[in-house]
Amino acid sequence: MNFIRFLQANARWLIGGFALCFCSSVGQTYFIALSGGAIRQDFGLSHGEFGSLYMGATLFSAATLPFLGRIVDFRSVSSTVVMVFIGLAFCAIMMWSAQSLVILFLTIYGLRLFGQGMMTHISMTAMGRWYASNRGRAVSIATSGLQLGEAILPITIVSLIALFGWRQSWLFAAAALLLLLPLVYGLMKQERAPQGALQTEDDIKQPAHSWTRGEVLKDVYFWLIMIVVLAAPFIGTTIYFHQIHLLEVKGWSANIFASSFFVMSISTVVCSLLFGVIIDRFSAVRILPIVLLPMGGASFLLASIDNQAIIFVFMAMFGISYGASSTMLGTLWPEIYGTKYLGSVRSIVVALGVFASALGPGATGIMIDFGISLEFQLKVMAIYCLVASLIMFFVAKALIRRRHLLKIAVTRHT
Repeated sequence: MNFIRFLQANARWLIGGFALCFCSSVGQTYFIALSGGAIRQDFGLSHGEFGSLYMGATLFSAATLPFLGRIVDFRSVSSTVVMVFIGLAFCAIMMWSAQSLVILFLTIYGLRLFGQGMMTHISMTAMGRWYASNRGRAVSIATSGLQLGEAILPITIVSLIALFGWRQSWLFAAAALLLLLPLVYGLMKQERAPQGALQTEDDIKQPAHSWTRGEVLKDVYFWLIMIVVLAAPFIGTTIYFHQIHLLEVKGWSANIFASSFFVMSISTVVCSLLFGVIIDRFSAVRILPIVLLPMGGASFLLASIDNQAIIFVFMAMFGISYGASSTMLGTLWPEIYGTKYLGSVRSIVVALGVFASALGPGATGIMIDFGISLEFQLKVMAIYCLVASLIMFFVAKALIRRRHLLKIAVTRHT
């Protein structure tokens, strides 16, 4: 289908998925970290203490996701949209009023659960289930909402904090969520069924049957793929969460760093759309070995160079990996494991991703407190990306071979 015709025919669902990803920004690490310095100051927390609290709250949300995330397998998308929008707005109001560490912990738990966890989970599950031959394009368009948030919200929130204070900025976030709720609900109320016969190449990419959650958890390739899946949330949230510390160490301007998110957003959107087309043509499995290479190079550059101009190069390279991985992860699971139990399967994936995003700020914050520089840690992350990419070369070949053998077995059985 012509891309423009595809957009016209599917505008309501694509905009709905896009809006969900955009609104998930309120629970993303980079958004919360914009208030991080003020939160630490108000509550008297060190880098390690705040990182540990953040890690604990995020781990708690990761433990909740496998149970709550299954709801999209038996409830309508629109009903779950109402639940998560109200939940996320309530947590934003809690952040505005938080006065104790207990409330702060519960607030971060809710922000991470409803924002980073459930909103992106609903969007990606809907795109994966509603689309077949154009799944890559649909996922890439929906995930662009995340990049729009990263492009415009850092500067917006920094400005609101300067004008009204960090607490009041969370009230603006809550109000925006409640205003957008009716729009997103209306867009997603009518669910879409995959239309048209699958193309020959796309048919080759489909699994022989839909795997249950139990079957997926016993699959060794699922856990090997996690080597790649967990790298982006770990590395990304580490940098976002400790951005104030990084700026202090490097002597860089906070405004320059905030404005550089726009570069990453452009890079991510362009690469996401590009890889959406590539995946629809060749499959998500085939790009597994390359998605972390730009991120590894970006991490090494950020660690090694002190000139603040490198921020823009880092963001551009990071965006390439983000664009490729976000589109790949939205299409990979239905491609390997089918769509019948997609909500249950993706809830595990999202929970593990949230776990990695919790471990990053907490573990690295403790290491910073013990004198292990963030620059050294970034170099270790760069090496990890290189090794993981090498492992994925063999995993991708094995998955393609297995898919082919399973289809032969099913054909002979029928």
